[in-house]
Amino acid sequence: MEGAAALLDGAGVAADAGPEDAPLPFADAAFDLVSSRHPVRAPWAEIARVLRPGGTYFAQHVGPRSVFELVEHFLGPQPDEVRDARHPDRERAEAEAAGLEIAQLRAETLRVEFHDIAAVVHFLRKVVWMVPGFTVEAYRPRLRALHERIEAEGPFVAHSTRHLFVARKPGG
Repeated sequence: MEGAAALLDGAGVAADAGPEDAPLPFADAAFDLVSSRHPVRAPWAEIARVLRPGGTYFAQHVGPRSVFELVEHFLGPQPDEVRDARHPDRERAEAEAAGLEIAQLRAETLRVEFHDIAAVVHFLRKVVWMVPGFTVEAYRPRLRALHERIEAEGPFVAHSTRHLFVARKPGG
């Protein structure tokens, strides 16, 4: 994030990659636009605080059960509270409770295909929160089973979920 912050600062854009639960380091009503991509949990009260009246929050959030076919292949069935986390209806309610008006909320489900086990390993090494503690050694039997499945049946298909939020702070 340091590199991105330096580039954005040169363009007059403020960026923050602080601790997840920390208040945003900006003054009240400081921005006309707040943007985010894939927040683990949107800090709705803080977003509302730093937006000027009439300001907009524009973001892409990860949706519920995103790529869970792969997650559950390695970790087994997950409890409903994990599977349904990040539900757009819940996030809408949280944004509205913080005083924001939802101008647009659009959910999409996208097909993801893994054509070989190397792609699966690469993905899980990059997206480390999907299967915490993933290593080839620790998951060798599950990897072998998935490799054999891909060889026999073709690509392993999962589904990525995303939702687009456009929210506004009343006024202005």
